[in-house]
Amino acid sequence: MRHQGIARLDRRTKDLVKRLDSDDIAVIDHMDIDRVSAEALIGTGVECVVNASPSITGTYPNVGPLLLARGGVHLLDRVGPAVFERIREGAPIEIIGTEVWSNGEHIASGTWLTVESIEEAMEKAKAGIGEQLDRFARNTLEFLDKEKALLTEAVGIPQTRVSLRGRHVLVVVRGHGYREDLQALRPYIREMKPVLIGVDGGADAILEAGFTPDIIVGDMDSVTDGALRSGAELIVHAYPDGRAPGMARIESLGIEASTWPLAATSEDLALLLAYESDADLIVAVGTHANLVEYLDKGRNGMASTFLVRLKVGPKLVDAKGVNQLYRSAVGTSDLLLLAGAGLVAISAIVTISPPARGLLSLILLRVRAWIGI
Repeated sequence: MRHQGIARLDRRTKDLVKRLDSDDIAVIDHMDIDRVSAEALIGTGVECVVNASPSITGTYPNVGPLLLARGGVHLLDRVGPAVFERIREGAPIEIIGTEVWSNGEHIASGTWLTVESIEEAMEKAKAGIGEQLDRFARNTLEFLDKEKALLTEAVGIPQTRVSLRGRHVLVVVRGHGYREDLQALRPYIREMKPVLIGVDGGADAILEAGFTPDIIVGDMDSVTDGALRSGAELIVHAYPDGRAPGMARIESLGIEASTWPLAATSEDLALLLAYESDADLIVAVGTHANLVEYLDKGRNGMASTFLVRLKVGPKLVDAKGVNQLYRSAVGTSDLLLLAGAGLVAISAIVTISPPARGLLSLILLRVRAWIGI
């Protein structure tokens, strides 16, 4: 196997995909590649990915590597961290067999992952999912007592220019299936005009769908500058002690933002903002709500999400998979029936309307004159 291309390197896959072209070779350092990252890599059109870390460790059955392999992306695994020290950004690299070369120098060696090898590794990982679930549950219970105020007390929220009271609110997270679900909700968005809240990169998803976010909530590490400059109100997720690393980026762009210190995830903050602002209905797209999705995010507990969903539950509609719920299809018989109904309506108008009959006669005369009969 032989591949040639320009090296694009980043230890954060979600940052790398923003500057990848189909002719590049992606060099990442991503242990247990998650579904969203895999879908983003596939979306760039790259044909080869070099991973310094193991793409599937066996800790849990992460589906990312399988999506890449089935999507036609060649995945060279476990080449080691030295690849980031010995290859510079933009340098031409070549992969011969299982070896990575640059400027005639051997850089590293790895292992090609195949659909078969990945499926075998996933089966082994499934055997240990019970242990992961047990550890996950213990961590969740450990923090529930500390964070129970999310459920039992009112949460102070930042003031927003746009009013959420009595309105529908659509919270968009860039999770599994978000594009398809957002597309399925387009008629709902046009008709109900909900307040659109993007959670970090979810703001870009809203823009890609042809809409504009009203509010962006998050760490501001995976949202583009274009989305940040879209005119949306910005709420930077801060640590409980008030530190907000995301504010440095906002200030560098010369944009105003408020901070919200809370021990929860950014998507939890978006749901709480809608609920505490007395929204009438909260629709969530792409949110994370199961064990594998949380392990994909690198989280070892979901106490805050558990409590937040208990709190906002009466107003929450999770739109995950809504695109699979109903897919309309127009058959040939439906089109013929519609055309027939149209012809009947036109015939009826011509029959009962003298002006319509005159117009039809004039059209026929012009057609005959045009074709010479």
